[in-house]
Amino acid sequence: MPRELTDLPFANLLEPAGAIAAEGEYDCLRFDDTVLSDPDARHTVFDQCAFRSVQLDGGSARAARFSEVWLHGVRISGTDMADAVWMDAEIIEGAWSGVEASGAELRRVEFHNCKLDSVNFRGANLMKVRFVDCVLRHVDFGGAKLNEVDFPGSEISALAVRNARLTKVDFRGARALRVDEGIDALRGAIVTPDQLLDLAPAFAASVGLLVRPE
Repeated sequence: MPRELTDLPFANLLEPAGAIAAEGEYDCLRFDDTVLSDPDARHTVFDQCAFRSVQLDGGSARAARFSEVWLHGVRISGTDMADAVWMDAEIIEGAWSGVEASGAELRRVEFHNCKLDSVNFRGANLMKVRFVDCVLRHVDFGGAKLNEVDFPGSEISALAVRNARLTKVDFRGARALRVDEGIDALRGAIVTPDQLLDLAPAFAASVGLLVRPE
C-alpha cells in the first residue's frame, strides 16, 4: 500500500489541481492542503488523482466516479456522495462524518486508520472492500450488498445491517463488534466464538428470547 504520494505508480504524472466543477473530468491531478466548502462535484470523474490533507465540507459529489485514487488525511463532513463509484482506491488516515453514500459502489477499496461516523451506505454495493484499523460508529449498511469485505483491527459499534446481503464478510479480525439493527442479516458473515458471545444479547432480542437468572 502506498504510504506516501511519491510511492504511487502515477506520481510523476501528477499536476497541481485547480477548481472543481460539476460533470468535470480530472486525470492525474494532485489536490493538496485545501478546504473545499460546499463543492459541486456531481457526476465528476477523478482518474488517477491524489488527495492529501484535503477537507470537504458539505456540498455534493453525487454520482461522481473515483478510479485509482489515493486519499491521505482527507476529512469529509456532511457531503452528499450518494451513487458515487469508487474503484481501486486507497483511503488512509481519513475521517468521514455525516456522509451520505447511499447507493454507492465500492470495488477494491481499502480504508486504513480511518474514522467513519454516521455514514449512510444504505443500498450500496461493496465488493472486495477492507477496513483496516478503522473506527466505525453508526455506519448504516441497511439494504446494502457486501461481498468479500473484512475489518481487521477495526472497532465497530452501533452497526446497522437491516435487510443487507452479506457474502464472505469476515468480522474475525475486528477488535470490537456491536450490531444495533438487523442482527438477523448477519447470515453469511464469519465471526469468532467470542464475538458470537458478544452478539448473543442482540440475537436473543431479535427472536424475543427472554434471558433471566433462576
